[in-house]
Amino acid sequence: MDKLVSDIASLGVPGLIFLFLIAVSGYAGAAAITTALATLGGPFGMIGGVGVLLLLTKISKGIAEYGVDELAKNVVRKMIEEGKTKASIIKEIDEFPLISSDLKKKLCQFVKEN
Repeated sequence: MDKLVSDIASLGVPGLIFLFLIAVSGYAGAAAITTALATLGGPFGMIGGVGVLLLLTKISKGIAEYGVDELAKNVVRKMIEEGKTKASIIKEIDEFPLISSDLKKKLCQFVKEN
């Protein structure tokens, strides 16, 4: 059991997400793994699920290293560099449902200042 916990912990957030999807799949063994990967992959199936797990690994490492605020500011900075208008960026931030109102305020202020 300790070895299994150690292996899952080394995977970090993606490992927890994968473990959760296996648990709620309603299946056991290989069928649970297949279902979890296919669920993560959406229309791209199991291969897409592996890709999502790899992407989650990169994102979670970035969040752990730099923090959500800094990563979000850098994404906004890149959007500005790519030519998006400040008004369109602020609109996207305001309409995005998964971030806190505090972070929305910080990001909108960041857009206005840059």
